[in-house]
Amino acid sequence: MRIEIVNTGTELLIGDVINTNAAWLGQRLVELGLNVERCTTVPDGIAIELALREACMRADVVIVTGGLGPTSDDVSREAAAAVFGLPLDLDDGVLRDLEEFFAKRGKIVNEHNRRQAMVPRGGVVLPNPNGTAPGLFLPAELGKKNNLSCAVFLLPGPPRELKPMMVGHVEPCLRELKMAAASSRRLGDGRLEAAATLEVWECRYFKFTGLGESDISMALQGDLEKIAGLEIGFCIGKGDVDVRLSGSGAAMAQAAKLCFAKLGEFLVSDDRRLIEQVVVDMLQERGQWVATAESCTGGFIAHRITNVPGASNVLAHGFVTYGNGAKTQHLLVPAGLIAEHGAVSAPVVAAMAEGCLRVSGADHAMAVSGIAGPGGGSEAKPVGTVFIALASKGHEVVVRRRWFRGEREWFKTLTSQSALDFLRRRLCGYEIPE
Repeated sequence: MRIEIVNTGTELLIGDVINTNAAWLGQRLVELGLNVERCTTVPDGIAIELALREACMRADVVIVTGGLGPTSDDVSREAAAAVFGLPLDLDDGVLRDLEEFFAKRGKIVNEHNRRQAMVPRGGVVLPNPNGTAPGLFLPAELGKKNNLSCAVFLLPGPPRELKPMMVGHVEPCLRELKMAAASSRRLGDGRLEAAATLEVWECRYFKFTGLGESDISMALQGDLEKIAGLEIGFCIGKGDVDVRLSGSGAAMAQAAKLCFAKLGEFLVSDDRRLIEQVVVDMLQERGQWVATAESCTGGFIAHRITNVPGASNVLAHGFVTYGNGAKTQHLLVPAGLIAEHGAVSAPVVAAMAEGCLRVSGADHAMAVSGIAGPGGGSEAKPVGTVFIALASKGHEVVVRRRWFRGEREWFKTLTSQSALDFLRRRLCGYEIPE
């Protein structure tokens, strides 16, 4: 089933608003086993009708976001009516909802708001409990007189309105359309015949860290391409790489087995969980605690952990010891050790981790110290150098030197990713690479 998205709004093109709807819709659709073939962003006005007309000529389903409000630049419903060759009728039910909405606020429905009650003839109203603009569904058969065979969903632009409507109204309809398409096949004479069985189509994301995209591709792609009917995609993230695999249940089972066998120790998750979510989940399962001692990351590791619901059950302490005095005062790092080796060194970071473990009473402690740049580097320790340590009860402290090139925020992201991966590996029983 070919699906296209048309995002409307001049504000999206000039940068006033970031288009998060496209990404969110793509994620939701792929979880349904549906791929978006094209996403178009257009300004308000006549461009909406032109984009919708073109999309309807190519796609089986088009999802339009935005342009359903009361102002003159909200013309998505008028555009859809024009493309399908349908008149707009006043929907009494929508009008009553609008009147009730405004009456509760001591207002009346004006002529601009009445536009939101206009519906292309034959269209289905999709209730919007979070706003005044209802969504609309135009079944494919409404476009037959204009030689179209495409279904169209019109949804409001604000995410707080769009997302519940997508989940509650659009996705159930798409499942039905998908099943209807999958349950029939076209014969040579153009007739449709019911298929004997429906093959379940799956899509999974295998998230790897600690390897580059090319390394992962070299290890997996050749064997994955031998699996019949399997679709493969690679996407670089923030310190990780997603391998997107889609196909039948049998193909996916074969692919999953291959991924685990080839790169199991680098596999963070196969269900889109980020590494911080995986670490928090594993710590909760074991009833263990972690603490952090951060210099160059400024608390970013703890920030990532506390982004995960339930982090309060696993994060004992988070120390930001940016200055040398703080390392000594809070983590018990000997001042002489810092003077001898420098704050960015293996001995000091090991002492930070060990001190953090003792002071916090946690089961694990991660520590980092590095040179984020752009200044402060040397020939022996260039900008981007970082030392990462992991101390755990019953284990010797592990320290590794890494080098991450890039601006400060990217350096902090990659450093935090590596530190979390050290802990993930320890919890999974894997060695931490040199």
